[in-house]
Amino acid sequence: MLAAAWMSGTLLSFCLMAIAVRELSGALSVIQTLCVRSAIGLLCISLILGFSGGIRSLHTRRLKLHLFRNVFHLGGQYGWFLGIGLLPLAEVFALEFSVPIWTLMIAVLFLGERVTRHKLAALLLGVSGVLVIVQPGLAIIDPAALIVLASALCYAVAHSSTKSLGGSESPVTILFYMSLIQFAIALIPALSNWASPNMAEWVWLLVIGLTALSAHYCMISAMRHAEISMIVTLDFLRLPLIALVGVAIYAEDLELSLLAGGALMLLANLIGLNGQRGREQGLSLTEKPSAAGEQIK
Repeated sequence: MLAAAWMSGTLLSFCLMAIAVRELSGALSVIQTLCVRSAIGLLCISLILGFSGGIRSLHTRRLKLHLFRNVFHLGGQYGWFLGIGLLPLAEVFALEFSVPIWTLMIAVLFLGERVTRHKLAALLLGVSGVLVIVQPGLAIIDPAALIVLASALCYAVAHSSTKSLGGSESPVTILFYMSLIQFAIALIPALSNWASPNMAEWVWLLVIGLTALSAHYCMISAMRHAEISMIVTLDFLRLPLIALVGVAIYAEDLELSLLAGGALMLLANLIGLNGQRGREQGLSLTEKPSAAGEQIK
C-alpha cells in the first residue's frame, strides 16, 4: 500500500514535469530550462544538506565517473525535453520505456554480461515494442522519435554508471553532483541564448525543478516497500495516464500502437527482472555453504 502511495507521487511528478516542459516549449530554449532546473535542484539539495549537517557526505573519489554519468544524463534529458515539444506526450513516454532494454544491451555488449534466455527474450520483446511504436515501413519515421530513442540510449549509459556509483556513493551525493555538474555544463550555452522568463514561465520552471527531485525521491521511497517488479509495473501506469493528459489538455490522438508497444516493453522488463532475480537466488544458494565454512574456520 505504501509503495502504491509513493508511486502515485512519482506518476504525478512525471506528468506535471511533462506538462511544464510542454508549456515552456518554444518560449525558452531546452538548454536554458535544463540549466534552471539544475540550479533549483542544487539549491534545494544544498539547503537540505546545510540544515541536516550532511555536508561531509559530499566527499567523493569518483568525480570522473560522476562527470561521465552526467554528460550522458544531460544528453538524455535534452532529448526528452526536446521530444516533449515535438511529439505526443504518450509517444515520448512510451519510447522512454526502452531505457532498460538499452541498458541490458550495453551490459551484454560492453560489460561482458552473459546472454541468457531471459535476456534474449527481453531484448527481442523490447525491440519489438519499439518497432510497434515507431512503425518503420508503414509511415515516415519522425526524426523526433529518433531523438527520444537517442535520449533513452543516453539514459541507459547514465543508469549503468549510476549502478556503479551506487556501491560507494549515497543517493544524496549522486543527486548533488548531478545538479552541480549539469548546471556547470549548461550554464554557458544557456547564457548565450538567454531569454528572460515571465512570471508564468518562472512558475513552470519551478515545477520542473521540484518535480525532478520529487520523482526521484518518491521512486526511491517506493522501492523500500515493494519488489522492483511491482515498481516497474506501477511505473507503466505513466503511459496511459500521460495519454489521457495529452487527450484532455492538448487534444492529442490516443493511438493503441503506443499502448501495445509500451506493453511489450513492460513485459520485456519484467522478464529481464525475473531472470535477474533467478540468478541472484542461485548465487545466494551457492554462497551459503562457503559462508558456513568460513564460520567453522
